[in-house]
Amino acid sequence: MVSVGIIGGTGYTGSELLRFLVNHPKFDVEFATSRSEEGVEIGEYIPSLRGLVDDEFVSPDSSLDADLVFTAVPHTKAMNYVPSFLERGIKVVDLSADYRLPFGVYEEVYEVEHCDVGRKAVYGLTELHRREIKKADLVANPGCYPTGAIFSAYPIKDDVDRILFDSKSGISGAGAKPSSASHFPNLDGNLNPYKVTTHRHQAEMKMVLGGEVHFTPHVIPVVRGIMTTTHVFGCDVDDVKGRYEEFYSGCRFIRVYDDVPKLSSVRGSNYVDIGCFSQEEGRVVIVSAIDNLVKGAAGQAIQNANVMMGLPEDLGLKAIPLSP
Repeated sequence: MVSVGIIGGTGYTGSELLRFLVNHPKFDVEFATSRSEEGVEIGEYIPSLRGLVDDEFVSPDSSLDADLVFTAVPHTKAMNYVPSFLERGIKVVDLSADYRLPFGVYEEVYEVEHCDVGRKAVYGLTELHRREIKKADLVANPGCYPTGAIFSAYPIKDDVDRILFDSKSGISGAGAKPSSASHFPNLDGNLNPYKVTTHRHQAEMKMVLGGEVHFTPHVIPVVRGIMTTTHVFGCDVDDVKGRYEEFYSGCRFIRVYDDVPKLSSVRGSNYVDIGCFSQEEGRVVIVSAIDNLVKGAAGQAIQNANVMMGLPEDLGLKAIPLSP
């Protein structure tokens, strides 16, 4: 068995990690940390895990050891833990933004100083970077928006002039901490564009895709899921769908088809559904759907961890989507 730990076990991402790891046949959860809930039984704090996980949350400052650690804490926090684990030979999958971007870009986009400059990480879009992930000690798990967006455009990225992503996300993407944006009366019956030209995740999209990339995010009144409508301009590919089918052939979690994807068809799962492929002169529209907490976070992190440890990448991730 591979011993794993979670730094930050009480947020939505940490809870999802625990949900999948409980049934993972090769990973054994050694610890999950929480400053605020130290000493509280995990199954009591996360009711869905009641009777399944009897361990208690431990302090992140306690003596922690494992073969691999998931850091599921906000940006600027992970960089305080990662160096210590790596120096002790512990592999890390970081779910924060701290190691996703070149350090100069990170400091500009997030407006903070990085305290671990020079550390090399592999950007962990598993289907695109398997070879590098297999050799890595540190994998930077991609953001939720970039995951859905990049997969929707990558196969034709070199054959287009510019790309525009229009994404709609469930409110769980805002995290577990209550806010006015996530308050039910403010969200229900509403659709809220935000950071329309300044969202930090755009930097990840540009880093991977290159060229001219534009991105506008919206929050919608659902709990889970990201639907991304991708407008690709200047595309000279004749058979776009065929290109995608060939490119993603053999990818366990990427499903390509003609219809428009549905959030309900990926909810609770590690799948990426890509479809639509509506083409007019000079423009192609492609739609992708993911669960932001699974393929957009915890599921992809476990997929990366599987690859890092030499295991089948779908191990522990074969959950069927929750539809309806």
